[in-house]
Amino acid sequence: MTTDLTSAHQQIRDGVRAVVTRFSDEYWLARDEDGAFPHEFHRAMADGGWLGITMPEEFGGAGLGVTEAAIMMNEVARHGGGMQAASSIHINLFGPHPIVVYGSQQQKNAWIPRLVAGQDKVAFGFTEPDAGLDSTKIKTFAEKVPGGYLVRGQKVWTSTGQVANKIMLLTRTTRYEDARKPTDGITIFYADIDRAKMEIRRIPKMGRKAVDSNAVFIDGLFVPEDCRIGEEGKGFRYILDSLNPERILIGAEAIGIGQDALARAAAYARERVVFDRPIGMNQGVQHPLAERWMYLESAWLMAMRAAALYDSGQPCGAEANSAKFLGARAGYDSCLTAVMTHGGFGYAKEYHVERLLREVMIPRIAPVTEQLILSFVAEKVLDLPKSY
Repeated sequence: MTTDLTSAHQQIRDGVRAVVTRFSDEYWLARDEDGAFPHEFHRAMADGGWLGITMPEEFGGAGLGVTEAAIMMNEVARHGGGMQAASSIHINLFGPHPIVVYGSQQQKNAWIPRLVAGQDKVAFGFTEPDAGLDSTKIKTFAEKVPGGYLVRGQKVWTSTGQVANKIMLLTRTTRYEDARKPTDGITIFYADIDRAKMEIRRIPKMGRKAVDSNAVFIDGLFVPEDCRIGEEGKGFRYILDSLNPERILIGAEAIGIGQDALARAAAYARERVVFDRPIGMNQGVQHPLAERWMYLESAWLMAMRAAALYDSGQPCGAEANSAKFLGARAGYDSCLTAVMTHGGFGYAKEYHVERLLREVMIPRIAPVTEQLILSFVAEKVLDLPKSY
């Protein structure tokens, strides 16, 4: 999809495609089966300079915006790797945003170039079993001690914990009941992973097997004070800056997976002959595929609109959430239609569409549920009473 792309944007697509197409369907099927992190892919993207696309130029990045990042991630997701490919590098784009905006110059100099070069892999310890989407209710606590903090608590759905050497850790430094307001007393750290003080248990799951998800148990992890990002207790405000970009990128990735599945289904419909004619001649096969294309295109336009608003400094909450919602739905519907178009072979790993269907489930669930997006739009756009 090249709708309204500038020549510079097309160069991004072409450059990313040149890297990702070096990794075959068989490579990604193998990662789906063995669950091994795609180190070779991560290294290739780092060597191509893509991990720093949104990072400031002074630290080795390209200094580009969400629009360019969305184009990049859409291309990453549409060549067989699905969320395995996207999630292995997604975290580099806006996950470290609090460092860029609120970190000290010393922290930026020490941390950002290593992320851009692919030397560090970061896990994100935000979600907790009893907090879910309500981040104000986290219980992981960082106790102030001489020289830093002692952290105790539990995180869940922490990605890349098996291979990461760093963790972006959201904690409370003032307990919920003692805070002046719920969003106060939350602090972010960028810490070394000390596996002597952290038990990281892999969570078996239906898809994205190569990018591990984990339950993390932290007991007495010492974090030096110079690993705190910004002011103590202001962390909730810091993470808000990266929420809209994350939603846009997730939507773009889901659209990419849907485009991949749709292309496979159309090719199969042209080639598969039943009753002496290709099944793609039948309107019962044609029409669902044509409809999937329309919804993917529409979702992409919303993603590009949201990205343009963000990059120009304008409010984009409704558009970013809508891009995630529409992209995830369009991607999922395309993958499901692709499986059905293949018939029995759609259930076979050989044709890869069943794997894409499993991969595309993630954007429908994370990082924010469809129900919360609908509630947000109802309240913020339609001026309806808050429902939760």
